[in-house]
Amino acid sequence: MNFTSIKDFKIFFIMIAVLTLPATLTLLTIEKAQNVVDPVTGISPLGYTWSLLLFIVPALTIITWLFINHDEKFIRKSFWLALTVLIPLGFILDIFFGLSFFTFANHEATLQIYLPGFDFNQMTWRAALPIEEFVFYLTGFVTVLLIYIWCDEYWLAAYNVPDYSAESKEIEKIMIFHPKSLAIGLVLILCGIIFKNFFIHPYQGGFPGYFIFLVIASFIPSVAFFKTTYRFINWRAFSSTFFFILLISLLWEATLASPYQWWGYNHDQMLGITVGAWASLPIEAVLVWMAVTFTTVIVYEAIKIWLSSGKGIKKAFLGTD
Repeated sequence: MNFTSIKDFKIFFIMIAVLTLPATLTLLTIEKAQNVVDPVTGISPLGYTWSLLLFIVPALTIITWLFINHDEKFIRKSFWLALTVLIPLGFILDIFFGLSFFTFANHEATLQIYLPGFDFNQMTWRAALPIEEFVFYLTGFVTVLLIYIWCDEYWLAAYNVPDYSAESKEIEKIMIFHPKSLAIGLVLILCGIIFKNFFIHPYQGGFPGYFIFLVIASFIPSVAFFKTTYRFINWRAFSSTFFFILLISLLWEATLASPYQWWGYNHDQMLGITVGAWASLPIEAVLVWMAVTFTTVIVYEAIKIWLSSGKGIKKAFLGTD
């Protein structure tokens, strides 16, 4: 764990704090929440469908660069293997929790092709998930990962690990328990439950399911891989990826999806902290992009270390033959 990694990691959180503090203070001046637009006929036909280009166009652009200009096969293989781990995570969220966490009031904003999901309120399966939701998670993980790879290998390549192959071979095992990640995750979950049940009105009480899902999805990879991947992550590339994705999400959710109800949130499953200026958008809608970026990069770097080391999967991850 070198000094540069420690410094860049800390600077990333300072950058977030510098932006979050004035933004929060400004948003707190809003006394009346922005109203959503009732999903009447013709208000935003196929809006959700067309908006997926916000992920698809950057992804196609960068993947073309990756396969034309990059010769390292283990980079490409790491990319595909990471996606086989990450994309099912998004699909699981949708299939098992999509109808509990989210709402889809504006049917005309989608192709109106629906896939089944489990509804915990009715304890039954319902074909009510727009197909755009699955494209959203698929292209979301692809785009986040590609932007990080592009920043790491090209735009901010000066700040990546100079000899990745040599350093990865020195790693005894990739999977090392990181107790701080577990402790932080458990504290966040406990604080979320206490906060929702004792400090939030009018959504007081209940279980902040979506917030807890995001914490678990972020901290499970961190508990297993953070101690090893920490010094391999290009934190400047990570920060650029996060802020680029956050910019897309603010345009997507705060400006379009939330006001026009392309998708919405079941507030019973949220913490209860909302941004009135963004049509009462839950704070989870912002936190999800930090969780997605963090999880994506850690999983990718863990796989990349394994492939670069030349070891078998069991030897690389567990240190045993």
